[in-house]
Amino acid sequence: MAHVAAWKHGEVTEITSLMTHHKVIGIIDIGGIPAPQLQQMRKGIRTKAQIRSAKNTLILKALDEAEKQVNGISALKNEVNGQAAVIATDVNPFALFKEIKATRKNAPAKGGETASHDIEVHAGDTPFKPGPIVGELQKVGIPAAISEGKVVIKSDKVLVEAGQKISRELAQMLSRLDIFPIELGLNLHAAFENGSIYRPDVLDIDMDRFIGQLRTASFTALNLSMEAGWANPQTIRPLLTKAYRGAYTLAMEKNIYTKETMQALLAKAHTTMLSVSSQVKPVSTEGEKPKPT
Repeated sequence: MAHVAAWKHGEVTEITSLMTHHKVIGIIDIGGIPAPQLQQMRKGIRTKAQIRSAKNTLILKALDEAEKQVNGISALKNEVNGQAAVIATDVNPFALFKEIKATRKNAPAKGGETASHDIEVHAGDTPFKPGPIVGELQKVGIPAAISEGKVVIKSDKVLVEAGQKISRELAQMLSRLDIFPIELGLNLHAAFENGSIYRPDVLDIDMDRFIGQLRTASFTALNLSMEAGWANPQTIRPLLTKAYRGAYTLAMEKNIYTKETMQALLAKAHTTMLSVSSQVKPVSTEGEKPKPT
């Protein structure tokens, strides 16, 4: 039987404990992130989640052990690839994804990286003065020219398509143009909560837009309930208010005297009386013969 180092047993135990004492467990990729930036990312997310990096074989073993206590968590084994790490938290998966996404920052390319998205330049001025720089820009495929004493980019152009390698020469020129095409940050493969696996395609939502849609749906449902006269805990008060106002308006139109309408009806009658009296001309007494006594 092969000997297994004691430290490996200890690490598996610690990771297993992390997995069984938090509501949400995720597998993240930390590959390609320089150590200083990774430490900053850990620090930035520490109040919301704990990150534990280890060899993939140890993470897989910990998932098997955690499965004995948390049914379904071993499904995360399919997500353990690359330079993986475990992230544990008690916030929901959507909030976790938002926190992880916030760690991503743009960095300059060094050359040799694979572009995660199209890298392009846009027409306009550059910070360079006329000189050999024009030829250097053109050499890496940037449509540069001199115009009115300035070095300009003549038109928009995609320099590297997503999935292609970034050459060292282009990487250096992009940095000089303050274009930082490499996105560094934690990358969530999947998260586990209550027996369900959540992946980025589900978790990556615009929260502000989503909340706006919920509000719109809530207002629409409330208006429909009001129109249909459907009483529920949300509509009962406005429905009673609507019914009271309707009854009051009807009573005023039909001159129905009640405790609530009496004062308003008297004020209405008084106003009508004043309006009528203002239109009646007084009878003149000039030229009349005095009555005999």
